[in-house]
Amino acid sequence: MTLESLIAAAHRQGASDLHLEPGLPAAVRVRGALRTVGDPLAGQALLEIARQAVGEDAWPQFLARRSVDFSRTIAGVRCRLNLMHTARGVGFAVRLLAGFQASLERLNLHPDLKKLVAPSHGLVLISGPTGCGKSSTLAALIHEINLTEPRHILTLESPIEYVFRPRRAFIRQREVGRDTPSFEQGLLDAMREDPDVLMVGEMREPETMRLTLNAAETGHLVFATVHSGSCAEALQRVVLAFPAEIQDNVAAQLADSLVAVVCQRLRFRPDLELRLPECEILRSTNPVRTFIRNRDFFKLPQALETGAEHGMWSFERYQAWMAKRAQWHVPDAQDESPDAEETSPSPAVVTVAPAKPLAETQPPPPRSSSRSSGPIEIEPVEGGLDEVIKRLS
Repeated sequence: MTLESLIAAAHRQGASDLHLEPGLPAAVRVRGALRTVGDPLAGQALLEIARQAVGEDAWPQFLARRSVDFSRTIAGVRCRLNLMHTARGVGFAVRLLAGFQASLERLNLHPDLKKLVAPSHGLVLISGPTGCGKSSTLAALIHEINLTEPRHILTLESPIEYVFRPRRAFIRQREVGRDTPSFEQGLLDAMREDPDVLMVGEMREPETMRLTLNAAETGHLVFATVHSGSCAEALQRVVLAFPAEIQDNVAAQLADSLVAVVCQRLRFRPDLELRLPECEILRSTNPVRTFIRNRDFFKLPQALETGAEHGMWSFERYQAWMAKRAQWHVPDAQDESPDAEETSPSPAVVTVAPAKPLAETQPPPPRSSSRSSGPIEIEPVEGGLDEVIKRLS
């Protein structure tokens, strides 16, 4: 048993996550459902695998912290790994990342998201629950800039998940813990490194949020992620992370710098055997900025519902667009190749019949009748009119 063989087996099953725990079978998450495979794993074997994965130099740090995060390509699959000490020993939580360069087309996202990379400054928040594809969407937006704009892009991640190859943009990627001690220090450094675009892997602490807002206000286009269930909740969470006495100032700063909020979730399509992203998109308009500045977050859903002409999308409207869409990208063997060309204009697609309204998909049952659909021909019969009426009925 090796980590390479376990990850390769999970990858063959189409798993997004792999969990290893001493005394328990390996667990894989496929299309959102968790299931166990194989026999219980030996604790000593997992300990040796963990030591090899972390390395002798970093092993004392793992023993001190009892956890470690890092990313690596294992068995040809880009993975984000979390090793943690548990009651049974040393456990693994492995996220298997997409084998292709994330793009809006390959992730089956709406083309409207391309508009989010056009501004020269401001804040774009990507929100959603854990495991909903926030990092992939963030990578797709950075990739869009990389293909179209000669900008200086600086990313701060913990750990680095997608490795970008510079095209038109000049890209630097820094990993928290390896290249900078913290998000806070990385953001302070960034102000002296002349970036046009900043990507903050996750805003957790108030200080990280404060420095991110400052960067968005000082002429940088900033992309960041936050955990939430809706766009309004994402903005409210940022403001409430600060002490009560400065929340009004933070709300005003957030209102002035915001470009858009994208809240994302995944839904499984049985006909495609694929999990597809559903999005809620809130754009910064004058009413939205007013609601944020006054901390009237409960009014944002109404602004989102009535803001279609400004490029806003509710989950319901986004689902209606998905129901009408006929072509979907499905990852294939070419996508899984690390040398696949990111600029390929024709990714593998599958065409399906668009979903129809309920009234069309369930037509009324045909009326039981022996009459033909053509003209009725009456022939002379014995019995006169009474006999003809009997036959027609």
